[in-house]
Amino acid sequence: MNVNGEHYRSIWRESDGAVRIIDQTRLPFRFEILELETLEDAARVIETMQVRGAPCIGATAAYGVALALLEDASDEALEVALSRLGGTRPTAVNLQWALNEMALAVRNHPHESRAQIAFQRAAEICHEDVETCRAIGAHGLKLILTHAAKKSRVNILTHCNAGWIATVDWGTALAPIYMAHDVGIDVHVWVDETRPRNQGAALTAWELGSHGVPHTVITDNAGGHLMQRGDVDLCIVGTDRTTRGGDVANKIGTYLKALAAYDNNVPFYVALPHTTIDWGLLSGDDIPIEERAAEEVTHLTGLKANGEPESVQVTAPGSAAANFAFDVTPARLVTGLITERGVAEASEAGLLKLYPERAHD
Repeated sequence: MNVNGEHYRSIWRESDGAVRIIDQTRLPFRFEILELETLEDAARVIETMQVRGAPCIGATAAYGVALALLEDASDEALEVALSRLGGTRPTAVNLQWALNEMALAVRNHPHESRAQIAFQRAAEICHEDVETCRAIGAHGLKLILTHAAKKSRVNILTHCNAGWIATVDWGTALAPIYMAHDVGIDVHVWVDETRPRNQGAALTAWELGSHGVPHTVITDNAGGHLMQRGDVDLCIVGTDRTTRGGDVANKIGTYLKALAAYDNNVPFYVALPHTTIDWGLLSGDDIPIEERAAEEVTHLTGLKANGEPESVQVTAPGSAAANFAFDVTPARLVTGLITERGVAEASEAGLLKLYPERAHD
């Protein structure tokens, strides 16, 4: 996607071999690019959420393996890299998928060729993600077109950030919105602020504004009210892990939006690539839910009058804070799963219609 008229991906490798990312913790107030030079660099930016979003995490982990093998291509170093990166974020299944892909790509090759093969596979993973997200956008666009045929403006509510910055390019939940805007549909997005960390207010709003998509930032608790008023035509969110049975783990607060949508007969869609499906889990009850630092709840970062960002405490001194990063939306509340192969019913049978090769997994 474009930033100030220049095309960027969220992670890329330059012609000189440098691996670079956009530092998401600096957005929307600063646009800064970081270079990853080592395995530890890759692990750190995942842990600190300088990169985030399940597909982007997977791509970063892939390059992290390649960087590790560039320094030491031994079997021992490979296992260290896989272990270090595998422990960075427990919920996003793309992470483990990407690490498995990297291990399969290099394990049976001579040590001297491993780094080159690893960088090639990491680049392929990035390219595949772009094309997957492009296909998700095309299938989701059809849903938006259905609503556009009935009314002049289509109002879509989204939660957290599932745009291009969360993938390698295009995004998942936002890809259909970008495509709808680009073909001239009058689309407007209700952007949940998404506490904690405010990925909606900071990242989704920044993305949509950069692309020229009309949008309005709302408090996390306003979605139900807007649905009751008839001001939401459909919801589209992303996911960090989707079970074989169609249960969906996404940023905390997604479940509450799904409940409100169900109560108000608003279609609730989840957009995801195949790499986010955990075929080994049937129930969302078994998805590990990451708990992060309390400071993400107790503090907020904003822009001071002098243009400098600053973090301030917003809770009463001494109060404890719990920070559950994700919740699980059961399949019964999901209208459909928008994948690169089409829109599936949120169930094992629905997913297997699109992915029959996974029937015996």
